[in-house]
Amino acid sequence: MLDYGGNRGAPNEIETLNTTPMDALITAAARALAAGDPLAALDRIALRDDATSLALRGIAMAQLGDLTSARTLTRRAAAAFGPDEPVAHARCVVAEVEIAFAARDLGWSPKSLDAARAVLEQHGDRANAAHAAVLGVRRLLILGRLDDAERILDTLDPAVFQPPSRAIYELVAAGIALRRINTAQARTALDRAEQAAHDARIPALIAEVDAAKRALSEPAARLISRGSQHPVLLHEVETLQASGTLVVDACRNVVRDRNVAVSLATRPVLFTLARMLGEAWPRDVPRDVLVARAFGGRHVDESHRARLRVEIGRLRKELKPLVGVKATHHGFTFTAPDGAHSSRDIVVLLPPVEDNHAALLALLADGQSWSSSALALALTTSQRTVQRALDSLAAAGRAQSFGHGRSRRWITPPVPGFTTTLLLPSPIAP
Repeated sequence: MLDYGGNRGAPNEIETLNTTPMDALITAAARALAAGDPLAALDRIALRDDATSLALRGIAMAQLGDLTSARTLTRRAAAAFGPDEPVAHARCVVAEVEIAFAARDLGWSPKSLDAARAVLEQHGDRANAAHAAVLGVRRLLILGRLDDAERILDTLDPAVFQPPSRAIYELVAAGIALRRINTAQARTALDRAEQAAHDARIPALIAEVDAAKRALSEPAARLISRGSQHPVLLHEVETLQASGTLVVDACRNVVRDRNVAVSLATRPVLFTLARMLGEAWPRDVPRDVLVARAFGGRHVDESHRARLRVEIGRLRKELKPLVGVKATHHGFTFTAPDGAHSSRDIVVLLPPVEDNHAALLALLADGQSWSSSALALALTTSQRTVQRALDSLAAAGRAQSFGHGRSRRWITPPVPGFTTTLLLPSPIAP
């Protein structure tokens, strides 16, 4: 079962639903689906209601993009197989999870997938058990749980995968490397994914790998250094973070160098002050300017100045391991940390496109249709907050929805010209 970006998650690993000896029509339908030809498969099994046919029809409908019908058919197939055929039932559970994943519905229970994987392993179906594990890893990747995703991925043997599943395995490995900003590792994984996709001869899968590779050659962020601004690629961001430069990272709201990272993601006022000081460095920033931007005050009075002194004190304490904050005649500036003799270079890393909903747009830009609940899970925020943001984007013509109620999904065209890697949910690594 595969989730191709080009056709919104078309499952295609037909052995997933292989059960008792199949007749000629079942065999022909399975081969057609394996070749990415769902219409040819439906020509052979569209009117059949046996369990295997229901499962294959579900795969075909998923490849055609009708994920609602696909889930219904796979559920009917699972019920038809029943407890007397545990392997076939488990394969249907995996198929249903993948179809839900293709619809970016992350509300499914990982326990049901783990149980299906255990049944498959118990009966010697290593390939499909590993594929079920990859589905779980992809969910963890979307949620930004990179350590858990990497731990599970490392337990899998790539040799058990057929070419389509091997391509997805490598795409997941590349996704983890990209989130960690390890471009060499990501490029190697993508090269392997490209080879596996071509071996599979599935155009949609090849297109998904190509799109992932393009992200390495597109601007990932903007860099402000000593007052000048220019776009940078992901490998340049990696080089920057490995240098001795102090980076005020506005993509992930963290201040870091190669050894220490201080997250200010939950301290927006402090990060705003840090960003302003970083953008102006080596010059200072007037107090009135800091107040207006950090606190939104139009008319600066003594209470604003007092609050600024308090917040600067907090910022100085938070960033003490990295940089000092010095008061000047007009305002404040970054300086060398206590005990240091000279100041190092300080830069600010900005998102490729600044937007109040940048992280939300980054998720939607993968070309898939998302549920608001899945977006809320990925962004670790409330569904109501996400819904308000989606309504705002829809009113501006930047997102659109289809379906109603729990079936409602949101999409937006990918924003061309830059990669959204740095905007996706990810832990802060020191």
